[in-house]
Amino acid sequence: MPNLRRFAMSLTRSRDSADDLVQITAEKAFAARDRFDPATRLDAWLFRIMRNAWIDMIRRAKTQGTQLDIDDMPEAAVVDGTHVVETNLMLKSAQQAMAELPTDQREVMMLVCVEEMSYKEAAAVINAPIGTVMSRLSRARITISEKMGIKPTPRRSSEHIRKNQR
Repeated sequence: MPNLRRFAMSLTRSRDSADDLVQITAEKAFAARDRFDPATRLDAWLFRIMRNAWIDMIRRAKTQGTQLDIDDMPEAAVVDGTHVVETNLMLKSAQQAMAELPTDQREVMMLVCVEEMSYKEAAAVINAPIGTVMSRLSRARITISEKMGIKPTPRRSSEHIRKNQR
């Protein structure tokens, strides 16, 4: 359940909606339990059910009015030393960078990096080829590192190394 809730939070960005989505997923999975293939991973099957339920929620939301998210409420920062403050700032930066990713990149990032699914399993959840998963994940990682100010160390060519040895 914690993994389902975490994935739901990444999709909905709202605690209430995430809880609703987890409940809907559990209900749908229970109703369809006779269609579960024991040869597959249960969590991948549940994530796919959740993703489809989320898509249904988005379609329904288009006809609803404006909703406010409880996460938009400011919270007091924990000030318990330099390390805690730096960690909180880095986490907020990472969360902000993840939140700004396009939905397709964010869901692949959550499935592969947080839920530790293989590319093949993530591809099955989102119903896309493995190459698409790899491409989206690569773009997501690059975008997040750029937004967080993390610059990759340039690789040295053999020519550059030879020049520096002279």
